[in-house]
Amino acid sequence: MTTNVNPQVIIRLSQAVCRMPKWRMAEPVDFELCDGEHLAIVGPNGGGKSMFVDMLTGRHPLLMHDPDYDFTPSKLEMVSENIRSVTFRDTYGGDNDRTYFLQQRWNQMEIDRETPTVGEILERDYALTGKDTPERRHRQQRLYRLLGLNHLMDKQIVLLSSGELRKVKLAGILFGTPRVLIIDNPFIGLDKETRAQLHTLLRTIAEEKALQVVLVLSKTDDLPDFITHVVEVRNRLVGKKQTVQAYLDTKTPLPDKVLPDDIRNALLTLPETSDVGNDILVDMRKVSITYGTRTILKDLDWTIRRGERWALSGKNGSGKSTLLSLLCADNPQGYACDITLFGHRRGSGESIWDIKRHIGYVSPEMHRAYHRDISCLRIVASGLKDSVGLYVRPTAEELDRCRFWTHVFGLDGKEDASFLTLSSGEQRLVLLARAFVKDPDLLILDEPLHGLDDKNRQLVRDIINAFCARRSKTLIMVTHYEEELPQCITDRKILIRHLNESNL
Repeated sequence: MTTNVNPQVIIRLSQAVCRMPKWRMAEPVDFELCDGEHLAIVGPNGGGKSMFVDMLTGRHPLLMHDPDYDFTPSKLEMVSENIRSVTFRDTYGGDNDRTYFLQQRWNQMEIDRETPTVGEILERDYALTGKDTPERRHRQQRLYRLLGLNHLMDKQIVLLSSGELRKVKLAGILFGTPRVLIIDNPFIGLDKETRAQLHTLLRTIAEEKALQVVLVLSKTDDLPDFITHVVEVRNRLVGKKQTVQAYLDTKTPLPDKVLPDDIRNALLTLPETSDVGNDILVDMRKVSITYGTRTILKDLDWTIRRGERWALSGKNGSGKSTLLSLLCADNPQGYACDITLFGHRRGSGESIWDIKRHIGYVSPEMHRAYHRDISCLRIVASGLKDSVGLYVRPTAEELDRCRFWTHVFGLDGKEDASFLTLSSGEQRLVLLARAFVKDPDLLILDEPLHGLDDKNRQLVRDIINAFCARRSKTLIMVTHYEEELPQCITDRKILIRHLNESNL
């Protein structure tokens, strides 16, 4: 077997420095991506991973000269055609998503009839990524089967769960034939079966000689087996490219707990603030939710008592987020169901704010709704008012409480930073602080560890465990990763996806 001494260099950065100071790394960047290499870019939240990717793709112009590209044997001429990427922030909205609001998914009367369906979006992406050929159609249908998209084709895009939306985004990118495929956190938000299928698909793609795969990973304890090299980006410094084995040999294991003892003790000794007189916080009986011909929940019973800590699980599209929307009073169908929340039957005259004041909540939908350019401290303070955005001036005492929770979540120095300038992982920490800030009776965490690096994932688990060590606190947590569940979990609820025959 012969070794290629001088492999083709597909992307080269030589002493690269961005023109705009706010986009610059701490030092000039030297980097090469060679033919046959499949790369993982890793590092802590806010370390500069996305900025590095933007340098590779040419999104951030450089001083002196642009990156050197050699996309041979690709016949495509444009960099944007040869390097395709799907990023974490795409899933949570963007410039074309300004009309999205938190409850929109549950209020179908508020959705414009012209909002595109999944099928329309995918056909558009298919047409934009190449000519229509039998071979491409075959690959398209294979992707649909692999990602479980066929039953979603007539569903409007705004109604998708975060996991479903991620699968649609991935399919649209994979229609094309780029030379370099960059995916930011491809596995988050996907159930175990879909993660395994996507892993197989990416391995197959990686084995094709004319395509290099680059994954940007926050969670590094399950590097895909087709990855050949790793680059760590930390403190805006791009580390040396190394083999996977060399990276694993030098990787420092995390301790079992990372939450400082003084913060843990402060959480354990918070004063009791509950004014809920009932031990039963949630009582749902034979609850069914349908949208048109789609059955999302059917005859669901669920009773949640004070002090219980529930893990809620189910495949993508099984109705987890819909169920949580009922608990948070965001879904108008709740008025037609037999649901009692905090001692009040839905529809008996209570306001949604009477319900929300007992709940701390974070979810992918909430992350998607926060596209306002306001400070992190104001985002946290909005949790005191149960609003998306802050419309009432907080008191000095309330601001002190907000600063306490930003400190708990390791956000010291970020309080006055604009939310939109933070990395997606740092944004998730801000929204978690928002969920905890009013010391809620019921904490609802829907995929709370999305996009968090290894240390912050452990930190958040530690915080949840300490918060729920208090006898009166109740938890519902959704995750597709069993290892992400905190030790305090006492009960489990598993949902099964309902498919009508017309959707099979």
